[in-house]
Amino acid sequence: MNTLGYAILSILIGKPCSGYELASSLEFIWPAKHSQIYPQLSRMEEQGLVVFQMIQQNGKPNKKVYSVTEQGQELLTSWLNKEPSDPVVRDEFLIKKNSIWLSDQESSERLLHNRIEKLNNKIASQEKQISNIQQHIDGDDYMDSEQFGRYMLINRGLRLQREELEWCKWALNLVSKGKKKVWALGFLSFINMEEALSMTFLII
Repeated sequence: MNTLGYAILSILIGKPCSGYELASSLEFIWPAKHSQIYPQLSRMEEQGLVVFQMIQQNGKPNKKVYSVTEQGQELLTSWLNKEPSDPVVRDEFLIKKNSIWLSDQESSERLLHNRIEKLNNKIASQEKQISNIQQHIDGDDYMDSEQFGRYMLINRGLRLQREELEWCKWALNLVSKGKKKVWALGFLSFINMEEALSMTFLII
């Protein structure tokens, strides 16, 4: 079974979920699209790893709520003891930052501003989720809570988002300084050379 299958089992072992709910829960451990999740659930059902219950909904289509079978739990437990493979990070934003020298000043700054806005929104959302989960893991037996793993993962995500936010602010400041240098050097042919050099050093 692929890694997405194990990720799904790790979510369902905590609580039964619909495919839609799974997509939201997987965000912190193994992001996947609905077009990936539903076929994977069908395969896992055929293998006897999950079962579903059809829930009737008034005014909305009925939904399948999946849960883990004993066989699925045994498979997940066995897999947990294996050494994980090295992580692979793919982020389109990083490709664009690597080629920033080809971009104009306004586009470079806008890219960073947009990233900062998204990070601030994610941080606010994660802080709210952590606050909600903390209500369920108070006490000495917090490690036995089905929410404990999710609590640790969201905290990890929050710390990574905060770290990236600081990096984006640093990068934006660097890009802005670069703009000032270009602006100053552009006036070298119009003003005294000594004054131009002094201006450049002051700006740096």
